[in-house]
Amino acid sequence: IGSHRSSTTAPMTTPSPSTHPRAFLEFLALVSVSLGVLNLLPIPLLDGGHLLYYLIEFVARKPVSEQLQALAQQAGLMVLLSLMGLAVYNDILRML
Repeated sequence: IGSHRSSTTAPMTTPSPSTHPRAFLEFLALVSVSLGVLNLLPIPLLDGGHLLYYLIEFVARKPVSEQLQALAQQAGLMVLLSLMGLAVYNDILRML
């Protein structure tokens, strides 16, 4: 008989609004803050990437070229897809 390991997100989804309202609200707050922090990462597809563009434009006193923006968007997409793939891979390994 093998041991069963669950996904890392499964234990966090257990609080239900009807039985544990405070735990449920704390869970919602944690998810909201986590998404906010993730969105501010300096990856071009996210808001943090746009803030990075604004910072570069402010320092260089000229806009970032469209060609560089397109290249950065593609790189950012690859980073995000890699992070999602890694998360799915880790969840699958934990389920086995």
